[in-house]
Amino acid sequence: MKTVRQLLTSKGRNVLSVTPDTTVYDALTILAKFHIGALLVIQKEKLLGIISERDYAREVVLKGRTSRTTSVAEVMSSKLITVSPEETVEDCMNLMSGKRVRHLPVLEGEKVVGILSIGDLVKETIEYQQFLIEQLESYIQS
Repeated sequence: MKTVRQLLTSKGRNVLSVTPDTTVYDALTILAKFHIGALLVIQKEKLLGIISERDYAREVVLKGRTSRTTSVAEVMSSKLITVSPEETVEDCMNLMSGKRVRHLPVLEGEKVVGILSIGDLVKETIEYQQFLIEQLESYIQS
Protein backbone atom coordinates (compact mmCIF):
# COMPACT_ATOMS: atom_id res chain seq x y z
CA MET A 1 0.00 0.00 0.00
CA LYS A 2 1.16 3.55 -0.71
CA THR A 3 2.71 5.90 1.76
CA VAL A 4 1.26 9.33 2.47
CA ARG A 5 4.15 10.85 0.51
CA GLN A 6 3.26 8.78 -2.57
CA LEU A 7 -0.42 9.63 -2.21
CA LEU A 8 0.33 13.35 -1.93
CA THR A 9 2.50 13.15 -5.04
CA SER A 10 -0.41 11.80 -7.08
CA LYS A 11 -3.18 13.78 -5.31
CA GLY A 12 -1.35 17.07 -5.01
CA ARG A 13 -0.03 19.00 -2.06
CA ASN A 14 -2.23 22.05 -2.35
CA VAL A 15 -3.35 23.09 1.13
CA LEU A 16 -6.05 25.67 1.63
CA SER A 17 -5.88 27.48 4.93
CA VAL A 18 -7.16 30.45 6.90
CA THR A 19 -5.82 32.45 9.81
CA PRO A 20 -7.40 32.32 13.27
CA ASP A 21 -8.92 35.80 12.86
CA THR A 22 -10.80 34.85 9.68
CA THR A 23 -14.56 34.90 10.19
CA VAL A 24 -16.37 31.60 10.07
CA TYR A 25 -18.45 33.03 7.21
CA ASP A 26 -15.33 33.63 5.11
CA ALA A 27 -14.07 30.13 5.92
CA LEU A 28 -17.42 28.65 4.86
CA THR A 29 -17.22 30.60 1.61
CA ILE A 30 -13.86 28.96 0.85
CA LEU A 31 -15.20 25.50 1.77
CA ALA A 32 -18.13 25.97 -0.60
CA LYS A 33 -16.05 27.44 -3.43
CA PHE A 34 -13.60 24.52 -3.45
CA HIS A 35 -16.12 21.79 -2.48
CA ILE A 36 -14.09 20.69 0.54
CA GLY A 37 -15.01 19.86 4.11
CA ALA A 38 -12.21 21.43 6.15
CA LEU A 39 -9.54 24.11 6.19
CA LEU A 40 -6.32 24.20 8.14
CA VAL A 41 -5.83 27.15 10.46
CA ILE A 42 -2.28 28.44 10.04
CA GLN A 43 -0.52 31.53 11.31
CA LYS A 44 3.08 32.36 10.50
CA GLU A 45 3.53 28.90 8.97
CA LYS A 46 2.47 27.22 12.24
CA LEU A 47 -0.48 24.82 12.25
CA LEU A 48 -2.89 25.92 14.98
CA GLY A 49 -6.02 23.97 14.18
CA ILE A 50 -8.60 22.87 11.67
CA ILE A 51 -12.09 24.14 10.96
CA SER A 52 -14.60 21.80 9.41
CA GLU A 53 -18.26 21.74 8.53
CA ARG A 54 -18.71 19.70 11.70
CA ASP A 55 -17.15 22.50 13.80
CA TYR A 56 -19.51 24.99 12.16
CA ALA A 57 -22.57 22.89 12.93
CA ARG A 58 -21.60 22.18 16.52
CA GLU A 59 -19.93 25.41 17.57
CA VAL A 60 -21.82 28.06 15.60
CA VAL A 61 -25.27 26.84 14.60
CA LEU A 62 -26.09 24.81 17.70
CA LYS A 63 -24.74 27.49 20.05
CA GLY A 64 -26.65 30.35 18.41
CA ARG A 65 -23.57 32.20 17.18
CA THR A 66 -23.39 34.01 13.87
CA SER A 67 -20.86 33.06 11.24
CA ARG A 68 -20.22 36.69 10.22
CA THR A 69 -19.08 37.75 13.70
CA THR A 70 -17.47 34.56 15.00
CA SER A 71 -13.79 34.02 14.32
CA VAL A 72 -12.32 30.72 13.27
CA ALA A 73 -10.20 30.74 16.45
CA GLU A 74 -13.37 30.55 18.55
CA VAL A 75 -14.65 27.34 16.96
CA MET A 76 -11.72 25.48 15.40
CA SER A 77 -10.52 22.11 16.61
CA SER A 78 -7.09 22.62 18.12
CA LYS A 79 -6.34 19.12 19.40
CA LEU A 80 -5.06 17.81 16.11
CA ILE A 81 -4.18 14.36 14.95
CA THR A 82 -1.47 14.59 12.32
CA VAL A 83 0.57 12.15 10.25
CA SER A 84 3.97 12.16 8.63
CA PRO A 85 4.65 11.46 4.95
CA GLU A 86 6.11 8.06 5.89
CA GLU A 87 2.80 6.69 7.25
CA THR A 88 0.88 4.26 5.06
CA VAL A 89 -2.62 4.75 3.72
CA GLU A 90 -3.68 1.79 5.86
CA ASP A 91 -2.23 3.44 9.00
CA CYS A 92 -4.14 6.62 8.19
CA MET A 93 -7.42 4.73 7.64
CA ASN A 94 -7.00 3.00 11.01
CA LEU A 95 -6.20 6.30 12.71
CA MET A 96 -9.18 8.08 11.18
CA SER A 97 -11.52 5.24 12.10
CA GLY A 98 -10.20 4.97 15.64
CA LYS A 99 -10.18 8.70 16.35
CA ARG A 100 -13.35 9.45 14.34
CA VAL A 101 -11.81 12.23 12.26
CA ARG A 102 -12.29 13.00 8.59
CA HIS A 103 -9.15 15.00 7.83
CA LEU A 104 -5.48 14.48 8.62
CA PRO A 105 -2.93 17.26 8.27
CA VAL A 106 0.40 15.93 7.01
CA LEU A 107 3.45 17.39 8.74
CA GLU A 108 7.11 17.03 7.92
CA GLY A 109 8.66 18.21 11.15
CA GLU A 110 6.64 21.33 11.95
CA LYS A 111 5.88 22.16 8.31
CA VAL A 112 2.49 21.41 6.74
CA VAL A 113 3.06 19.49 3.50
CA GLY A 114 -0.49 18.35 2.78
CA ILE A 115 -3.86 17.25 4.04
CA LEU A 116 -5.73 14.00 3.52
CA SER A 117 -9.46 13.47 3.67
CA ILE A 118 -11.26 10.23 4.32
CA GLY A 119 -12.33 10.38 0.67
CA ASP A 120 -8.70 10.46 -0.49
CA LEU A 121 -7.93 7.36 1.55
CA VAL A 122 -11.04 5.46 0.48
CA LYS A 123 -10.31 6.20 -3.17
CA GLU A 124 -6.72 4.98 -2.81
CA THR A 125 -7.84 1.85 -0.95
CA ILE A 126 -10.34 0.99 -3.69
CA GLU A 127 -7.68 1.50 -6.38
CA TYR A 128 -5.27 -0.74 -4.48
CA GLN A 129 -7.87 -3.46 -4.03
CA GLN A 130 -8.74 -3.27 -7.74
CA PHE A 131 -5.04 -3.68 -8.55
CA LEU A 132 -4.84 -6.76 -6.31
CA ILE A 133 -7.93 -8.28 -7.93
CA GLU A 134 -6.46 -7.76 -11.40
CA GLN A 135 -3.19 -9.37 -10.30
CA LEU A 136 -5.00 -12.38 -8.84
CA GLU A 137 -7.14 -12.78 -11.96
CA SER A 138 -4.04 -12.64 -14.12
CA TYR A 139 -2.33 -15.23 -11.93
CA ILE A 140 -5.33 -17.56 -12.04
CA GLN A 141 -5.63 -17.29 -15.83
CA SER A 142 -1.96 -18.08 -16.43
